[in-house]
Amino acid sequence: MCGDWGGCMTFTLMSTIFSMFCTNALGIHPGLLGTLVIIWTIWDAVNDPIMGALMDKAFTKKQNPRGKFRPWILRSIPLLAVTGIALWTVPTFFDGIALLVVLFSTKILYEAAYTMFNIPMGSLLSAMSTNDVERASLSSARGAGSGFGNAIPGIVAPLIIVAFGERDTTGYMIVGVGCAVVGFVVCLFHYALTEERVVVGTPTNPENIKIKDILTVLAKNRPFVALCIHGICNCTMQYASNALGMYMYSAVYHDVTYQSISSVLSAPFMVGAMVAVPFLCKKYDLQKLIRLSLLIGGAFCGALFVLHLLTDVHPLVHGVMLGIGTGFSMVSVQMQWGLVGEAIDYNEYVTGKRTEGSIYGTFNLARRIGQTIGQGAALYALGWIGYEGTAEVQTAGTIFGMKVICVLVPAVFILGSWAAFRFVWNITDEMREKIKAAKSEATVVEDVAVQGE
Repeated sequence: MCGDWGGCMTFTLMSTIFSMFCTNALGIHPGLLGTLVIIWTIWDAVNDPIMGALMDKAFTKKQNPRGKFRPWILRSIPLLAVTGIALWTVPTFFDGIALLVVLFSTKILYEAAYTMFNIPMGSLLSAMSTNDVERASLSSARGAGSGFGNAIPGIVAPLIIVAFGERDTTGYMIVGVGCAVVGFVVCLFHYALTEERVVVGTPTNPENIKIKDILTVLAKNRPFVALCIHGICNCTMQYASNALGMYMYSAVYHDVTYQSISSVLSAPFMVGAMVAVPFLCKKYDLQKLIRLSLLIGGAFCGALFVLHLLTDVHPLVHGVMLGIGTGFSMVSVQMQWGLVGEAIDYNEYVTGKRTEGSIYGTFNLARRIGQTIGQGAALYALGWIGYEGTAEVQTAGTIFGMKVICVLVPAVFILGSWAAFRFVWNITDEMREKIKAAKSEATVVEDVAVQGE
């Protein structure tokens, strides 16, 4: 739980207030920022699978007694804190081209540090569990952590920014530094309180692990492909909504504090979902629960857009309905980590290789693609709909365009995520029994070989 909590303390700011920090406080044009976001995200997407493969290969060559993933977590925690602080402070001392260069560089360094932390942290689940019940429990804990890590900055940041003004860098700096410090402490708890205590499968020869193996995974592993489609759709929805959420409250309702109030009102639903998921997972198939949560989430967002077409929606009604709709879709994220473990098992079944880091890293690559689409396209869309960061009042066309981007687009991508699990995912109870039997057979063969030695 502490891993996602600590990591999200800084990462959530990237999708909630970073765009407004750049456009409104630093004065960067939305179109230029959209281009920078695409470059940043491509860089982050590329280094995800590379980092995963590097961890897999390094561990097969030298068995670190502290584990396969935890040593990387410890190395990355101070780097994540330092780069997180630098991103929100250093660029404010520059102007013009120098500002763009410094902002670009600090964001690149932050994303590299976050990747170095996130890939081993996420891969750790597969090194702590071997069955669906344990994975569901750990997935729920991770979801709870991300809930705290998303909610705290989401509630506090708008209040601090409003106190100093949207166009003043001071509020953004306070939020950025504060979240980096809190995240640093919580991440240390994550490292101290976790242990890699499960060895699954037979050891993989380091010579057999190659970065190009991911092409085989994409060709043979349908569950992994479904997860990647889901990751792209869900992250597109999430980052488009988060990137423009503050703009929506500023342009349409002229008060960003409504975002904090809506987050508080939606919080009981999110807490209830986090509590209910572990119990539901013991009775129902994870994949079916994910499909149901996505359908409900898409329905809420679609209904909200219809309301916007028919009447003037109160900001709290907008915030709560959108929060519940996107919240249902994020419940699927809370449960998806257990399915990543199943995709890893399936991959070992069809290829004979167990490479948690590579698969998790490539899954993160898919999520980064969604992030690129969600953040980059959303920022370009600000220009398309005629948004002016310095204008006190936006045009009617801009306000309607904001509603389309913030409400209708998320509904479409949520349903796209549902389709991935409905039509691409292919792990059934029968397939799970085959995977379990193959594992048992491999364990028996390994035991016989050890006894023979």
